Amino acid sequence: MTERGALRVRLEQIAREVAKFGAVGALGTLVNFGVSNLLWHTTDLQAVRANVIATVVAIAFNYVGFRYFTYKDRDKSSRTKELTLFLMFSAVGLVIENGVLYAAIYGFDWDSPLQRNIFKFVGIGIATCFRFWSYRTWVFKTLPAREAVARAESFLEDGTKAVDADEKRPAVRGTR
Repeated sequence: MTERGALRVRLEQIAREVAKFGAVGALGTLVNFGVSNLLWHTTDLQAVRANVIATVVAIAFNYVGFRYFTYKDRDKSSRTKELTLFLMFSAVGLVIENGVLYAAIYGFDWDSPLQRNIFKFVGIGIATCFRFWSYRTWVFKTLPAREAVARAESFLEDGTKAVDADEKRPAVRGTR
C-alpha cells in the first residue's frame, strides 16, 4: 500500500471513531442536559451540585456506550485498569465542565436557565475535547499489531483442523 493509501485508510478509521464517539457523546449529552434540567427545575439543589449529579449519570451512560460500541474492538484485558482510568479522566472532564458553569454563575452572575444551559454546553464542549484525547490515548488503547495478529492466529489454531491433502491425515494448520 502506498503512503497516500495508508494515510487515507487511517483517516477513514479516525473518522469512523470520531463518528461513533460523537454518537455516544450526543446521547450522553442529552442524558446530561435532561438530568440537570430536571434537577434544576424540580429540586432545591444548587445549580452546580445538580449539574455534577447529571454529569456523573452521563459518565456512567457513556462508559457503557464507549466500551460496547465505540471501542468494542479495543483491548479488554484489564477492565479494572480501564475503568479506573476512565473514571479518573472523566472526573477531570467533570471539573472542566462544571468549572465553566461555576465561573459563569458565581463569577459573572449569569444564572438564568438559558445562561446555565449555554455555559453547560460550552463546558461540555471543552471537556469533550479532553475526554476524546484521553480516552483514545490512555483508556481504550488500540491493540498492538503483533498482539492482534497473534490473537487472531491463536483463534484460528485453537481446535481448527484440516486434512493434509498429501498424506490424507488430519493436520493442524500452521504446523508445516
